[in-house]
Amino acid sequence: MLLSRYERMIARRYLLPGRSEAFIAVVAGFSLVAVMLGVAALIVVMSVMNGFRAELFDKISGLNGHAVIQGYGSQLRDWRNLLDEVKRTPGVTSATPLIEQPLFASYNGRVEFALVRGMRVEDIRNNPTLKGKEVLGSLNRLAPGSEQIAIGSRLAESLGATIGSEIAIINPQGVATPFGTNMRIVKYRIAAIFEVGVYDYDKAFIIMPMEDAQTLLLLGDAVGMIRVDTVNPDKVSEIMAPLQDKVDGLGQLTDWRQMNRELFEALSVDRIVSFTILSIILLVASFNIVSSLIMLVRAKTRDIAVLRTMGATRGGLMRIFVTVGTTIGALGVAAGAVLAFFFITFRAQVVTFIGLVTGQKVWDPEMRFLTELPARTDPFQTIAICLMALLFAFLATLYPAWKAASTDPVQVLRYE
Repeated sequence: MLLSRYERMIARRYLLPGRSEAFIAVVAGFSLVAVMLGVAALIVVMSVMNGFRAELFDKISGLNGHAVIQGYGSQLRDWRNLLDEVKRTPGVTSATPLIEQPLFASYNGRVEFALVRGMRVEDIRNNPTLKGKEVLGSLNRLAPGSEQIAIGSRLAESLGATIGSEIAIINPQGVATPFGTNMRIVKYRIAAIFEVGVYDYDKAFIIMPMEDAQTLLLLGDAVGMIRVDTVNPDKVSEIMAPLQDKVDGLGQLTDWRQMNRELFEALSVDRIVSFTILSIILLVASFNIVSSLIMLVRAKTRDIAVLRTMGATRGGLMRIFVTVGTTIGALGVAAGAVLAFFFITFRAQVVTFIGLVTGQKVWDPEMRFLTELPARTDPFQTIAICLMALLFAFLATLYPAWKAASTDPVQVLRYE
């Protein structure tokens, strides 16, 4: 929008009303603050939602892959040939044999549920979700036949165990005898305590070499499943489709959407609802801009009439008031972006501060899955939010600007 020199001068003066119009300035200030808070809230909430989904997906796929081939009865006998077939499939980046079984862990009289996972030693050391996540000890100590394991930090805390502690893993499906089934109880020494950042995993997971898991579960040479990673998790169904015929009769093919459908659908709905509700703040801010401009037009009615008699056009007056309102919106958008950047950068400190003030645990890992508040800002999404706020501010100026342009100088100056 191109303004002439006198239009810019008038718009600048109307942006800074005099003492007699202090109330108008206060209302305009409230409008700016409302836009700032609306933009900041939208950017922060959408960044946290994006971060939550991305972080959760990274952690889950890092341990469970983009798809799994689960053997019937939790056993894949001829798994090596199937593993080679999977690795040769176009679009598959890696395939890993796994053993996973829910069991119990016991230490010093405490018994906790545990999800025992057996992996090849090289896969344990190279897994991006586990690598470098040791709180104590090292995953490099794990070796077949060493009877050493790695456990999640929350599980270690629940058991009261630490590095070097010897815990018992209880397999209820033990050896059958004439007197019934004897539970299989095997003791292992803790070589590493890890924390991947997903509460449920840190609370239950026990990692051990695959050979030790086969011995514990009496599987022989069988594995429980094959974990598969692909080049594009959003196209995992198409990539895995050629394997369906090879898997039939051996097990079941499941991708990450099917394994975590309820969770990710809930997150998608939550994002839409949060965006819609918080957008209302921007609408309220737009109404504030409308109110402040209408008050400004009424206060400047005589000035507008004089300008009309001096040759100001209706279009010129509309441009002046549209510029005033849009400038308020633009300042609010810029301040909101800065405020959002501050909150996102120092989100951990903000959460801690709110917890201290309210006396409540704001971020509970048991409820939120992740141990820390994540955030991932999408530049395109941020730009879209800012443009939406500017559009609302622009639309809010049209009616007051039209009222100003419609002022009849004859009626206003008749008795002057």
